[in-house]
Amino acid sequence: MTTSPTNRNILISGASVAGPALAYWLHRYGFTPTIVERAPALRDGGHAVDFRGEAHLTVLRRMGILDAVEAARTRMGATWYVNSAGKRLAGMPADLFAGDVEILRGDLARILYDATAQHTEYIFGDSITAMREDGDGVHVTFEHAPPRRFDLVIGADGIHSKVRSLAFGPESRYFKHLGLHCAIFTTPNHLGLQYTALAYSTPGKLVSIYSARHNTEAKAVLWFASPSTDYHRHDIARQKEILADTFRGNGWESDPLLVAMWDSPDFYFDAIGQVHMDTWTTGRTALLGDAAYSPSPLSGMGSGLALVGAYILAGELATTHGDHRTAFPAYEQQMRGYAQKCMKMGEGVSKFMVPQSRAMAWFLRQNYKLMPYLPGKSLMAKGARKTAESISLKPYTL
Repeated sequence: MTTSPTNRNILISGASVAGPALAYWLHRYGFTPTIVERAPALRDGGHAVDFRGEAHLTVLRRMGILDAVEAARTRMGATWYVNSAGKRLAGMPADLFAGDVEILRGDLARILYDATAQHTEYIFGDSITAMREDGDGVHVTFEHAPPRRFDLVIGADGIHSKVRSLAFGPESRYFKHLGLHCAIFTTPNHLGLQYTALAYSTPGKLVSIYSARHNTEAKAVLWFASPSTDYHRHDIARQKEILADTFRGNGWESDPLLVAMWDSPDFYFDAIGQVHMDTWTTGRTALLGDAAYSPSPLSGMGSGLALVGAYILAGELATTHGDHRTAFPAYEQQMRGYAQKCMKMGEGVSKFMVPQSRAMAWFLRQNYKLMPYLPGKSLMAKGARKTAESISLKPYTL
């Protein structure tokens, strides 16, 4: 861009996917991004995330990181449902879960960090405690760092966004629980899996293991149905106790995984839900990614949605030379319909992901067995691709 933007200094909360992606584009357009992250360092763990369709791949390509993402892809094959003895019963095709390219969230975070670290100030181990807006900017206080002023503040800090709670009110207004909880952690690949995943279902529970990082390790993912979201979010020891109480004696690899869980370096536990909001911006503050429109991990759309949102938000700020009063509504107008379609991908999946009765579990297994032979076997993957591509990206210029 030829004109220096107004509102140049922008604070971003969150260093996972949406935040660094936004920082990349903001720097390209002449802004000065700063990222504050509660964690003391980049989070290396997490589940696999996927990108599908031309919209997602176009953003990765325009950022210049598509080659790096493809080099780190999981190359995951089919997911197999097994019985208590480990016998494979039914397989699900790779493209249903992995999209065009699948990568571990931690690997993606590292790629985004490497693409932004030279021109973005990162503040790790800190969090925003208060924001006070006036006519010229936002006065921000932190848990540890001294107070600072910024022109704009962007909340890219996930479903439990601190920026959202400060600017829009408590999480309970916006978080829609989908009836599941999920735990993810790294474990040795003791089953010798080769670019594949195994899943074992019992009523209200699902245990899955998939190989990662070229089969040198594995990821354990444990799902269970629960109507409550009271799970001691900051008490990891208590979370592990809840998981142990829920899955002890569940069968197959449940007990060995519970043993490995206690020593895992990247244990993650959370309720599964979506974020629904009437607006994602107020004054000089905007929300991005899961903080604004989380479709839940069940949709398979979260990371792609975050990257597209970052591209559009930064592009609109560039187009308006930093005028947030025009850029923020334009961002919402472009993203609203797309986000709603992505959210629909996650609605209702929980009942099929973790069936709560033996009859439903049996019914689904029979369908999985028949799927390879059905003429419409690729409809689910095609539907996901159609949703991912249901947006036209403006060719924002520098």
